[in-house]
Amino acid sequence: MAKLKDFFISRVRVKLLKIFLTDPAKIYYVRELVRLSHEEINAVRRELQHMEDKGMVKKEPRGNRLYYGFKKNYLYYNELVQLVAKSTGMGQAIIKDRNRIGKIKFALMSSKFARHRPHSENDVDLLIVGDIVLPQVADIVQRFEKEMDREINYSVMNKEEFEFRKKRRDPFIAQVLMGSRIMLLGDEEELVS
Repeated sequence: MAKLKDFFISRVRVKLLKIFLTDPAKIYYVRELVRLSHEEINAVRRELQHMEDKGMVKKEPRGNRLYYGFKKNYLYYNELVQLVAKSTGMGQAIIKDRNRIGKIKFALMSSKFARHRPHSENDVDLLIVGDIVLPQVADIVQRFEKEMDREINYSVMNKEEFEFRKKRRDPFIAQVLMGSRIMLLGDEEELVS
């Protein structure tokens, strides 16, 4: 049975969780994980064995390499993806710079975006609601567009516009509220009620 202590037992495990869950569809071989984590090979192998014993990762031999991937049916998979999305990349930048961005009521990221899944032009990767300094948000988004080498669809609106559009059952807001999301800032119940 999965337990909370399974997740945060060592810094190597934290690094491996970040690597695996930043792009959950990807699989990695051991030396690649060593390079990406900047840890000793024995420490990485030991953590991979612990994670495999706990049911977090699966291993797959291919040629002369052993590949590891995170199991999507792991009991706490979704929660871990959310934690990683908030503590790395654009999610971390939004949370870290929230005071410079303005008074944020809600900030959310699409689960498709966090999991590096393909998206359509209509999908919203990031929505921020509040009294926002738009150039600050644009700087963060542009930085991550270059880093990820893809366009990030984002929307910024004040609280009044958001509430008005929500009451009018605006298709855009309905799509955001009905879609899978990761709350970066704000209360999810308040967002949907």
